[in-house]
Amino acid sequence: MSIDRAVHDYLMAKPFSDVSQPFGEGVDVYKVKGKMFATLSPEKMRSTQSQNTTWWLNLKCDPHEALMLRDIFDAVIPGYHMNKQHWNTIILDGTVPKGEIERMIDNSYLLVVKKMRKSEQNAIMLHL
Repeated sequence: MSIDRAVHDYLMAKPFSDVSQPFGEGVDVYKVKGKMFATLSPEKMRSTQSQNTTWWLNLKCDPHEALMLRDIFDAVIPGYHMNKQHWNTIILDGTVPKGEIERMIDNSYLLVVKKMRKSEQNAIMLHL
């Protein structure tokens, strides 16, 4: 299974998540109960000899943790087209372990859920 498909499937497995393309074709936006927690899009890296597509994943992140992750992983950069303090972009080039990507997705999802009304939080948490 391709990395983009595996990430898509993991994002969609989150309770009450859905995907749309409000920014146009090619940028998948993942939301929980209407609130964005991730984006996934291809970034074409061109060289003179070949053309490869690398997928970019934007995730919400605690500001302190966001900085630490950027220091640890070269493939984690400030959120592309996002608030750089609260979002990271993970370049899915195979250098960040799958388990770490899943942990970052889980954190992004929970950060968004924690900002919802208590009744919505409780409904979602029953499914986790």
